[in-house]
Amino acid sequence: MVRVEDLEESIDWYTEHFDWELKRKSEHSSFTLAFLGPEDMHEDGAVLELTYNHDGRSYEFGDAWGHIAVRVEDVYDAYEQLMDEGVEDYRDPDSCGGQYAFVKSPTGHEIEIVERDYGAKWSIDHTMIRVEDVDQSIGWYTRKLDYEMFRRSEHDSFSLYFLKPEDAPQEAMSMELTYNHDGRSYEFGDAWGHVAVRADESDLEEYWEMLMSRHAEDYRDPESCDYNYAFTKDPSGHEIEVVRR
Repeated sequence: MVRVEDLEESIDWYTEHFDWELKRKSEHSSFTLAFLGPEDMHEDGAVLELTYNHDGRSYEFGDAWGHIAVRVEDVYDAYEQLMDEGVEDYRDPDSCGGQYAFVKSPTGHEIEIVERDYGAKWSIDHTMIRVEDVDQSIGWYTRKLDYEMFRRSEHDSFSLYFLKPEDAPQEAMSMELTYNHDGRSYEFGDAWGHVAVRADESDLEEYWEMLMSRHAEDYRDPESCDYNYAFTKDPSGHEIEVVRR
């Protein structure tokens, strides 16, 4: 979930440049939610939730959240297409070693373009977050959510770790944990909101009880959310929503 200041502008941007469609829209007295993703996305694929608050507030980014990444077959072709469509030239493939590239949405959220030989074009590949204690974070996602690490990349000044549920298909979104070796700390801001994980529709309370038994943070329990969803936090403070599906 990301927060946006102009909902229609954001919807138009994602539908025009990524060929996404509006999957669902939910109107409330003080805010509106819009969910978008590719038309032909995998049944276990991720959608992007846009939150628009009606009070005209603006948002700060911080640096605890990094980006989302979308899949393409050829990063150069995809980036050239976006440039031809007038998308901001942020980090081209050459500046990223020819392996990936970055653009920004109208609200300033960073979006990585990665080459994958699976999944619908522009489907969400992963969400990157920055963590201060990577051992603690890996332990949290593997113990609390039954995730497993399927890829890691060690560098001189930083390390990357990719995790997703043990039985997840390739097309499911993964979490990328970025650990910088210089011991820096991070600010959250409020332009990024949360990631959401699925619980079976009949098992929200059971899933929450499992999280509590594994000593996850009791941030917003199902009762406080009318038994429609719940929230916990990872060790770095990133909010994790549990939703009925």
